Amino acid sequence: MGMDSGIEIKMMNPKKVDNLVQLEGPGHAMLASAAPQPSMSSRPPDGRRTLQHLQEQMHGQGEQGQELVDFKPFKKWVPWMVPGFVLANIVVFVITMFINDCPKNSVSCLAGFLGRFSFQPLKQNPLLGPSSYTLEKMGALEVSKVVHGHQAWRLISCIWLHAGVFHILANMLSLVFIGIQLEQEFGFVRIGLLYLIAGFGGSLMSSLFIQTGTSVGASGALFGLLGSMLSELITNWTIYENKLAALLTLILIIVLNLAVGILPHVDNFAHIGGFLSGFLLGFVFLIRPQFGYVSEKHVPLGYITGSRKPKHKPYQYVLWLISLILLIIGLTVGLVMLLRGVNLNDHCSWCHYVTCIPTSLWSCKTQKVYCESIQYENQLNLTCISNGKSNIYTISGENSSQVQQLCTNLCS
Repeated sequence: MGMDSGIEIKMMNPKKVDNLVQLEGPGHAMLASAAPQPSMSSRPPDGRRTLQHLQEQMHGQGEQGQELVDFKPFKKWVPWMVPGFVLANIVVFVITMFINDCPKNSVSCLAGFLGRFSFQPLKQNPLLGPSSYTLEKMGALEVSKVVHGHQAWRLISCIWLHAGVFHILANMLSLVFIGIQLEQEFGFVRIGLLYLIAGFGGSLMSSLFIQTGTSVGASGALFGLLGSMLSELITNWTIYENKLAALLTLILIIVLNLAVGILPHVDNFAHIGGFLSGFLLGFVFLIRPQFGYVSEKHVPLGYITGSRKPKHKPYQYVLWLISLILLIIGLTVGLVMLLRGVNLNDHCSWCHYVTCIPTSLWSCKTQKVYCESIQYENQLNLTCISNGKSNIYTISGENSSQVQQLCTNLCS
C-alpha cells in the first residue's frame, strides 16, 4: 500500500462410504456466506453401523446415562495473536503521530486540538496521518535506503506502519475479519509466519517495481491471508461441500480487492506480491488430512472401523513440495535482484499499468518536489523548482522536516 491509501464449512464428503465410520468436521468459518452448514451422512453401510446411526439408535431407545460425543478431528484454537497484531499496529501508529508532532514541524495542522497528535494538512496527507518524513524515520519502505543504505529491515518494518487513520482502520478491520478465523482453524504459529512472510513478499515485489517514494501498510500481508485461503480451498478440496460456490465467492473478493489497486497512490505490486506469497504458503502451512478414516480409539467396542486410508492425498504432497520450492526460489532471487539495484520496469514496459491506470480523473505520474532555500536567521525563503512559486517563512532554528513539508505545500 502506498503512503496515500489503504487495501466453509468443512465437511467430509468421501466418495466411498463402505467400511468407513464418518465423522463430523469442526466447521470452517472462512467463507460462511458461501459455504453450507455442516452435515453428516446418516446412511449406514451394509452390515455396519456409523457413529451417528448408533447415536440415533441410542436416543431412540431412550437409553439413559450413555451418550456419544461427536469426535472433532481438528483442534479449534483460541485466537490471541491476530488481536495482538491489531493492537501492535495501533500502538505503532500512535507513537508515529507522537513523533510527527505536527504543531512543531508544520505551519498548519488538522485537528489542532489534539496537540502533537494532530494531523498533517490534507494537501500533504489526505488519510489523516503523519508526514512522509516521519514515516521514513519510523521505517517506511524506501528502496534507495534498502539498496544503498543496507537497510533491508525496512521490508518488514513497513508492514507495521500506516499512512493515516483511514488507512489503518481499513487494514485492521480486514485483519480482524480474515485473520481471527484463520487463527482459530490453524493456530497462531502457522498464521503468524504466513502473515510475516507474505508481508515480506509484498514489500519485495513492490521494491522491484516502485523505486521512488515511500510505502507503508499491512496490505501485502492481508492479501497473503486471502491467497492462503484460496490455496487452502484447493489443497483441501475433497472436504468441502458446495466447492464451486466457495471458490467463486473467494475469487470475486480477491479480484475486487486487486481492482482497487489500479487507483493512484495504491501499491498494487505489494498486493500481488503478498497474494502470491500467501497462495504458495497456503499449500505449505494449511494442509489438512482428508478424513476418510477414523482411529479405533474413537469408536466403541464392537463396532468396525473398516480399512484405513492415508491421512493426506498424494496431490497434497505434490502441491506442498512444488509450492515450497517456488516460494524459496522466488523470495531468494527477488531479494538478490533488489540488493543489486535491479528495476524490473526496465524489463517490462507495461507493468506500471498493474498499479495505476491513467484516466481523465487522475494521473499516475509521481514527481518529487524540490525547492531552493535561502535562510537568514529565522527567515526562510523557499522557491519551488517545478512551478516557480516562492514564499518567505518564519521558522525557529534548523528543522529539515519542517522545510521539507513547507516545500511540499509550496509545490502542491
